[in-house]
Formats: sequence, C-alpha cells, structure tokens
Amino acid sequence: MSASRKKDPCKANACRIQACLNENNYQEDKCADVLEAMRQCCLKWHKVSLCCSGIDLEKPYLTEASKGAGKS
Repeated sequence: MSASRKKDPCKANACRIQACLNENNYQEDKCADVLEAMRQCCLKWHKVSLCCSGIDLEKPYLTEASKGAGKS
C-alpha cells in the first residue's frame, strides 16, 4: 500500500483536531477525546499516515478523570 496513492487514513482525525483546537482557543484539555481518537488511528496506521508524524503513541490523551469532562 503506497501512502502517496491512497488517502491518508488519519487525515480526517487531524482535521478534527485542528477544528476542535480552534473552537476551544487551543486548549488541548478540551479536545482530549479528539486527540485520543487520533492516537488510536495512529496506533493502527502510523506506518502509512503522514499525519501521525507528531503524535506521541505512548501518551494516552484520555485519563479516567477527563473521560466525562466537558460532556453534557
């Protein structure tokens, strides 16, 4: 599978991160669920996704304390 011929499998997640950060004045804690979704995508696709280059695969973005934060 060539990354240059196929759509990046994590691009949609990367776009969601940018939108979330923009909407929340770049406060990462408000976008933990979106960041974690990106990390999960990158765990699966990091070898072919250019969008994963800056994602720390070892750092979970959601903790037990933040899993319900900001949800109504």
